[in-house]
Amino acid sequence: MTGAPGALVDGVLFDIDDTLVDTRGAFGSALAAIARRYLPDVPPERDHELLTVWRADVNGHYSRYTRGEAGYEEQRMARANELHARFGGRTLDEDGFARWDEVFQDGFSGAWTAHDDAEAVVDALLAAGIAVGALSNASVAYQTAKLERVGLVDRVPMLVGVDTLGFGKPDPRVFAEACRLLGTDPARTAYVGDELDVDAAAAREAGLVGVWLDRPDGRRHPISDEQITAADVRTIRTLAELPALLGV
Repeated sequence: MTGAPGALVDGVLFDIDDTLVDTRGAFGSALAAIARRYLPDVPPERDHELLTVWRADVNGHYSRYTRGEAGYEEQRMARANELHARFGGRTLDEDGFARWDEVFQDGFSGAWTAHDDAEAVVDALLAAGIAVGALSNASVAYQTAKLERVGLVDRVPMLVGVDTLGFGKPDPRVFAEACRLLGTDPARTAYVGDELDVDAAAAREAGLVGVWLDRPDGRRHPISDEQITAADVRTIRTLAELPALLGV
């Protein structure tokens, strides 16, 4: 497949959460709803603490899910109970978690929005003849619903999720499968994501062009300059910088 003349790539694969979709903001809305219902000791001015803990996931429950070692509901219930233990909530059994998760999911999905820079860069890439798709560490159906909600699903097809092969990033096989479905050579394909390790660095190690979207205040945990240097990837602060970076 041939893309734009002179471009570094013929295709671009996007991460979804906190790359195209403002998942951080949606999590904030969901956790605020949880706090008002389940965590009476947490006033609204401390909601940001809930968000920090949830996104950090210091015990790696979501990573276990992406490796195929835990189910989706299992990892979320574990994270919910860790959140409750830290902020004074009661331990949730399976029935209690099911009700908890309804509150969480309603708040979460109701707040899905695209980042302000997402639509314009997707349109610019497509106009230049660059193939575009998505690769994510959530399920295909779930991420397709996000893309549909934010108005991008017709332009950014959801190609590979954690349920496609039974595991997700950083395994190089998921990047290879996404390139196969996109119809591009991995060496001529960029992967753009907000995580330095499982997105950009993992993509580079899989033979793609790794691009780290380091949005202001977007990091889930501290990252040192040494880690950034060692990752050896291209870095942008906004998606608006992507076309020029790729020579489009």
